[in-house]
Amino acid sequence: MKHVTYRRSMRAKHLVLTLLLSVSQCLISNTLMAQEPKVTSLMSKDLTENPGKELLMITVEHAPGGSSPIHRHNAHAIVYVLEGSVVMQVKGGKQVTLTPGQTFYEGPDDVHIVGRSADKTKPAKFVVFLIKDKGAPVFVPVK
Repeated sequence: MKHVTYRRSMRAKHLVLTLLLSVSQCLISNTLMAQEPKVTSLMSKDLTENPGKELLMITVEHAPGGSSPIHRHNAHAIVYVLEGSVVMQVKGGKQVTLTPGQTFYEGPDDVHIVGRSADKTKPAKFVVFLIKDKGAPVFVPVK
């Protein structure tokens, strides 16, 4: 009888441990997924006076502590901060922290090396106006 009780106890401990590991993995995955910025397209407009070019307006929302991977846009990008605060830097440029009403510019050849929420407890949201080649990707990862 003692052997059966021991086996049940070990099985119960194993199930509890498996459950805890599964829950932990889900929480870690959700936290990592929450770090990715939410990008929403607001409008696009062909620039008929500049054939092959378009204007694209998007919003980007960073979760508290969220960030973007290193990337480029191959476009003129003008950022206007709506909510929260963001840290921005292009390669060779100075790192800046922006708050609502402040702006940032990225040129077609710039590599965006820092883009993140400046606050670990509050989200950040900004609007981006891009002038780019029609049909070109908005976001190009850089390794």
